[in-house]
Amino acid sequence: MKEFVISEAKAETAVLVGLVTKDQDETKTKEYLDELEFLADTAGAVTVKRFTQKVAGPSSVTYVGSGKLEEIKKYIEDEEEAEREVGMVIFDDELTAKQMRNIEKELKVKILDRTSLILDIFAMRAQTAEAKTQVELAQHRYMLPRLQRLWTHLERQGGGSGGGGGKGSVGLRGPGETQLEMDRRIILQRITLLKQRLTEIDRQKTTQRKNRGRMIRVALVGYTNVGKSTIMNLLAKSEVFAENKLFATLDTTVRKMVIDNLPFLLADTVGFIRKLPTDLVDSFKSTLDEVREADLLVHVVDISHPDFEEQISVVEKTLGELGCADKPSMIVFNKIDAYTWVEKEPDDLTPPTKENVTLDELRKTWMAKMDDSCLFISAREKQNIDELRDVLYKRVRELHVQKYPYNDFLYQDYE
Repeated sequence: MKEFVISEAKAETAVLVGLVTKDQDETKTKEYLDELEFLADTAGAVTVKRFTQKVAGPSSVTYVGSGKLEEIKKYIEDEEEAEREVGMVIFDDELTAKQMRNIEKELKVKILDRTSLILDIFAMRAQTAEAKTQVELAQHRYMLPRLQRLWTHLERQGGGSGGGGGKGSVGLRGPGETQLEMDRRIILQRITLLKQRLTEIDRQKTTQRKNRGRMIRVALVGYTNVGKSTIMNLLAKSEVFAENKLFATLDTTVRKMVIDNLPFLLADTVGFIRKLPTDLVDSFKSTLDEVREADLLVHVVDISHPDFEEQISVVEKTLGELGCADKPSMIVFNKIDAYTWVEKEPDDLTPPTKENVTLDELRKTWMAKMDDSCLFISAREKQNIDELRDVLYKRVRELHVQKYPYNDFLYQDYE
């Protein structure tokens, strides 16, 4: 039973759907749909159209209103007549089983939500046994409350039986319900087995972490696609996979680093994202333990992203949920080579916005907030990497003296 198959049809076209609400204005909705399009592209789908609707909140029946759903349906039918088939419709929020069932019935194409799209990408990216197990667990957790949707064809078959086709109808209570319960039982058993596997993997990794010796642990954290793996490759001279796609890294990579005879461990971790499914966070607990057990967090930010400040908030919120909000940390603004702004006219007295703030102004603002725990670099162009090494050395040395005060090599003069 495979639910997530976008990656098998790389030429599929997609329509995106999002809402404008009192909590999410048009600008925010556009940013979310931009990210959803990037997710679709990462999964191998080409976005051909976007639909948005201004509402107080999502409809519990069809997410969007009936009029908007009819508009989407007409677009799909028109494209089909023009021999430009729409492969799927992707919604920017997680849909309930009821919403999915009703939308599918009306639109008659594949329906995905943000969660199932992210799960598909994770399934594509998983390389190790641990990551594959984590993804499968998250998929089964997602699928469990939506099983009934898979059996709607059986309901339709039973609808023609004698009687009113109501709850007591033999036609409806036959193979469909039996098979539904059987599938539910199989998935629950599979979830239990996957949890046991992850517990064993977690136990092994905990033992590995204990055997790493008396070294400070540094974890690169941040939003997805901010350049953590590129920084890891530069600092540790490793070959961690890095590309301009979301969630290029799923498996945590740990490398030993030495700066001026000071050894420490550097970990590259999975990126965070807005509306990250809870099931994924739960399933990737053992991966995120590298973050929990780190002595220092290096929060990498894509300074060129127009919404980098919200990305910072998303990461900080997720770190708080992991119980890591109070850990020693520093912030590294990456991609300064790609930062752009609109230069203001000399006589323009309007307040500055994020579109016309220069990099120097941003640097001064953030460095004033963060003191020396704030750096601006370009990993791709190798700008200010020596400064990053120097600050890392200083922070790791301070932490090492605190945690291992009697380690012999620290008696050397490093000044």
